[in-house]
Amino acid sequence: MAALGWLTPRRRSATARSVLAGEASAEAARKTSQDAVAQDVTREPEFPVLGDEKAAAFFDLDNTVMQGAALFHFGRGLYKRKFFETRDLARFAWQQAWFRLAGVEDPEHMQDARDSALSIVKGHRVSELMSIGEEIYDEYMAERIWPGTRALAQAHLDAGQRVWLVTAAPVEIATVIARRLGLTGALGTVAESIDGVYTGRLVGEPLHGPAKAEAVRALAAAEGLDLPRCAAYSDSHNDIPMLSLVGHPYAINPDTKLRKHARAQDWRLRDYRTARKAAKVGLPAAAGVGAVAGGTAAAIALHRRRR
Repeated sequence: MAALGWLTPRRRSATARSVLAGEASAEAARKTSQDAVAQDVTREPEFPVLGDEKAAAFFDLDNTVMQGAALFHFGRGLYKRKFFETRDLARFAWQQAWFRLAGVEDPEHMQDARDSALSIVKGHRVSELMSIGEEIYDEYMAERIWPGTRALAQAHLDAGQRVWLVTAAPVEIATVIARRLGLTGALGTVAESIDGVYTGRLVGEPLHGPAKAEAVRALAAAEGLDLPRCAAYSDSHNDIPMLSLVGHPYAINPDTKLRKHARAQDWRLRDYRTARKAAKVGLPAAAGVGAVAGGTAAAIALHRRRR
C-alpha cells in the first residue's frame, strides 16, 4: 500500500507568505464592504422620494418652465383673433423682446401687460378664453417649454407627487398649460368674472412675489403637504419668498440676483439656456438628461436666428 502513497494528496503546512496573503485578502474584502456601506450612508438620498404623498413640487412658469412670458404669447394669439389693434401688438412684442433679452421681470412692463390683458378680455366669457387658450398653447407655447424643466416636473410625477404651476399669469392660461403638460394644476392671478363674463378687474392682486409664497402655503395646508419635504423651482429673485418656503429650492435659469442668493444659500442651480451645467450638482438624473436636450434646443434656435 505504501506504493500507492503518491496517489494521496499531501498536506502542506501554510507558509508565512501564504498566511500573509490570506489575511491581506480577507482584510481587503472587509474594507471594500465597509466602504460600500459608508458610501450608501453618505450618498445623497434619492430625490424626489418615491411615494411621498406629503411632498409636492411648485414651478414658476415664465422663463422657468417656458421661454418668455405666457401672458405675451397669449397676447399674440388674441391679436391673431382680432381682439385688439396693431399698436397693442407692438407694445406686447416690445415687452416680450425685453423680457427675453434681459431675462428678468420689469414691474412696469408686467403691470402694463396685465392692465392691457384685463381691458382686452373685459366682456368676454371665461369659457371662450379657455377654449382659445388651448389653441394658443399649440401655436405659441408648446415649442417654448424647456425640456430640462419638463424632465424635473416629470420626475416628481413619476415619484407619485403632485406638481403645480405657480405664476402671475392668469389662472386660466396657467391651467391650460398645466393640463397640457400633465401636471396636477395651477395657481395663477384670478380675474374677476360675473356669470362667467370678465369684468376687467382682478380679484385681489397679481400672484407675484410674496403672494406666490402665500398661495403655496395655503395650498399646502389645504392639501395636507409638508413644506420641508416639498420642492420649488424659479428663475426670478422675486420668487425667493416661495423658494425659501420649501425644503428643496431650485434656481432654474436664474437671474443675477437669484443666482447670487442661491449660491449663498447653497441652493441647487440649473441653467437650460445653454448646454453648460450650473455651479451646484446633485440634481435628479432626469434633470441631467433634460439639460442636454434643453441646451441643444437653445443652440438650434440660436443658430436659426443667426441664419
